[in-house]
Amino acid sequence: MWSSGENIDNVYRAIEDDLRQQVSELRAKSSGAQPRLAIVQVGGREDSNVYIRMKLRAAENIGILTDYIRLPRDYTQTDLLTKITALNESPLVHGIIVQMPLDSKHQIDAHLITDAVSSHKDVDGLNTENEGRVAIGDFSGFLPCTPAGCIELIKRTGISIAGKRAVVLGRSRIVGTPVAELLKWENATVTVCHSKTNDLSEITKTADILVVAIGRPEMVRGSWIKPGAVVIDCGINPIPDASKRNGQRIVGDVAYAEAVQVAGHVTPVPGGVGPLTVAMLMRNTVLAARRQLQRLLLPAWPLQVLRLNPQTPPPSDIVIARSQKPKHIARLAEEIGLFPSEVSQYGSTKAKISLSVLDRLRDQRGGKYIVVAGITPTPLGEGKSTTLLGLVQALCAHRGRNAFACMRQPSQGPTFGVKGGAAGGGYSQVIPMEDFNLHLTGDIHAVTAATNLLAAQMDARIFHELTQKDGPLYDRLVPKVKGVRKFSAVQLRRLKRLGIDKTDPDSLTNEERTQFARLNIDTNKIMWRRVVDLNDRYLRKITIGQSPTEKGFTRETAFDISVASEIMAILALGKDVEDIKQRLASMVVALDTSGQPVTADDLGMTGALLVLLRDALEPTLMQTLEGTPVLVHTGPFANIAHGCSSILADRIAIQLAGERGFVATEAGFGSDIGMEKFFDIKCRASGDTPHCVVLVATVRALKMHGGGPPVAPGLPLHHDYVQENVELLKKGLCNLGKHISNGNAFSVPVVVAINRHGNDTEVELKLVKEFAEASGAFRAVVCEHWARGGAGALALADAVIEACAAPSHFSYLYPLSLTIQEKVLTIAKQMYGAGQVEYTDEVLEKIKVFTAMGYDKLPVCMAKTSNSLTGDPAVKGAPTGFTLRVTDMFVSAGAGFVVPVCGEISKMPGLPTRPSIYDIDLNTRTMEIEGLF
Repeated sequence: MWSSGENIDNVYRAIEDDLRQQVSELRAKSSGAQPRLAIVQVGGREDSNVYIRMKLRAAENIGILTDYIRLPRDYTQTDLLTKITALNESPLVHGIIVQMPLDSKHQIDAHLITDAVSSHKDVDGLNTENEGRVAIGDFSGFLPCTPAGCIELIKRTGISIAGKRAVVLGRSRIVGTPVAELLKWENATVTVCHSKTNDLSEITKTADILVVAIGRPEMVRGSWIKPGAVVIDCGINPIPDASKRNGQRIVGDVAYAEAVQVAGHVTPVPGGVGPLTVAMLMRNTVLAARRQLQRLLLPAWPLQVLRLNPQTPPPSDIVIARSQKPKHIARLAEEIGLFPSEVSQYGSTKAKISLSVLDRLRDQRGGKYIVVAGITPTPLGEGKSTTLLGLVQALCAHRGRNAFACMRQPSQGPTFGVKGGAAGGGYSQVIPMEDFNLHLTGDIHAVTAATNLLAAQMDARIFHELTQKDGPLYDRLVPKVKGVRKFSAVQLRRLKRLGIDKTDPDSLTNEERTQFARLNIDTNKIMWRRVVDLNDRYLRKITIGQSPTEKGFTRETAFDISVASEIMAILALGKDVEDIKQRLASMVVALDTSGQPVTADDLGMTGALLVLLRDALEPTLMQTLEGTPVLVHTGPFANIAHGCSSILADRIAIQLAGERGFVATEAGFGSDIGMEKFFDIKCRASGDTPHCVVLVATVRALKMHGGGPPVAPGLPLHHDYVQENVELLKKGLCNLGKHISNGNAFSVPVVVAINRHGNDTEVELKLVKEFAEASGAFRAVVCEHWARGGAGALALADAVIEACAAPSHFSYLYPLSLTIQEKVLTIAKQMYGAGQVEYTDEVLEKIKVFTAMGYDKLPVCMAKTSNSLTGDPAVKGAPTGFTLRVTDMFVSAGAGFVVPVCGEISKMPGLPTRPSIYDIDLNTRTMEIEGLF
């Protein structure tokens, strides 16, 4: 019998000990899994303060973190709803309670507030959704705390609830109604009484279990109670008592002194149900944290797969893409384990993903890392993007594995030029393909703006230094504002680099002022160019400064295409925002007249660049035709940059995919270019270990390397490519063998994906498969993902799973300690098959300068044609012993690599005679884009 609160204290301590153990186990699994409870209070009622202090003490004893959010009395309903929404969306908060009553000057609908708390965080159990679940016997939500505490106390008496007659006095939403429902689902026969019930005392005498929650002091007398009954008193009522300091004492709804003489068990007030209510709140909070961790550790996402209905023959890419209705991007985000606060939606089909995901999942073991590369391609491309998407569709939609595709954002140059978009093709695409191939979320435009602002600032600085004397120049750079002048943060960094240890602008000597104010940029040694995300051959060489306002200070320069900007490479290679900021600061835009580098930070540009790029720092979430996730971020070209999507996107994907998941990312062009840079530049920068290479090959490309006629966009294929020609194919297999060798050089298993085209014969496909496996491929499989989606890449998915299960022995091709020439020679010999490397005298001189500046310790990023293993795009197959000629060299100091240029590599493509422009249109009736591919 609960003759006092002593026995109930034992119950509470037992629950507390159990919860403390559960918290310890959660923290052992993940530091982010420690439960966190947010307690929201409006106003400062003292009775509320008492209850909150009890909850805070209980949470501290158990190991639950708390956020006590005290809001002023002038807080409005709108303000409170906004605060609750932020807590709902925070992945750091597991449980939320809003302390009632709300002590506000304004009218606030308490029911609206409790329903605003997410049902997943409603640890009070007061959300209508959770209440409704209780009503139908669904306990997958949260049980209301006081009713749950009542049931816990009843069970702790040792009696069986099933078959007992239970009477509940009161039908409130918070206690009476839910406790009646819980008793019902414990198989008691339940009667609910209320203010309109007749013969109340006669009904209560029939109760084996009596729960009282009516708010009337000591209404239930001992004569109302069946002998031996269990009585749970939920009432808390102040009554006058002159013996007490405050003139009153607390009693329950039951006359305790009488009830204790009759009942088998009766809870005291205070000290009865109250502590168990707090215990149930703590239990719900721990449960919320455990559920969140369980979602994180699920072996597979609860992914809704979109069904394909492949047609034979497949229609155009855009028709296929439009035939599939994408999932709402918020739904996909939730399926893969993202919280609303981590997702910024751009419409219903794409969203930016916050980098905060990386911090939240820092303890999560990541998935397997796959790079998709290719053999030396034809100008039509061999389907790397399509294979990448087919692979992840097979892994995720068909094999039930968590799998991400990480892709580059396509430039509008190829989209409106010859090659077209890069959304994949057939039944292995990113959707909506129009969004993907055009502006997407504006990242490339942000890179364009940042690059051009830096160019504008550089040219303006050159002009101002040429037209002003030292004193006025310094005064304008550090002006007085309201009689005070001070250096900005970026100016203080420049002073530090100059060795000037001063912070007061007026304290610099005249010599120091000149040294600070003049960058003395050598206009003949400017590396930085403006960019535009289009193919425009007439911008390959221009003259700027021809307006009379520029006073005759003209110079020759050029535009590059936006994806060739060093800023794009920096976004792709940065490990976090601070790393990106430091890389932006380090970009060398020119040399000064003494041959020293002038950086973006010297021009005061670092902060402004980062501001322009703020949204572009985050990858964009999209989906495949089968509803599997795709992260799109950055888009550096592979022949002039490193040709890979971002480290940040890959890391987010790896963490979200989990230990049993897979992340596949694409490296541009062939293994000699994109794959080598992926390993030696990207993986070196990120420290991530790849587990498998998927090497895409086609019969068509191998026939070209065997001496087949030229392949050109817009022209029909020669009959050699559409008819069986085994001899021609055999001659071109050497190219495939070289690319397999390239992958094996990094000690990573190579799976060859033979991308089947309609004219390929079984004899040809079998020949390629047998050659690949005999040449060192881990496995070679024929793929039909273009025609069948993920179902056509199941053999590829199985081979990749098997390859990734093998231990990884990945190693770089060269150590950074080698000289620039030694690194170039290593790549040329091992990746291209060259015998030696030749340099022009100008390049040799640059190597001396770069070495003196310390840039020889950077990796190298070869700028070379993608159409051949050699530096000559006309040479096919896999020649050996040739001479590779390096005709130019520059440094991308911020990106962190030296770029040797082999032959004529343009950073600004041009439009052909008949670009894709002719086929692209907007249907003015439906507003649909036509002609994209």
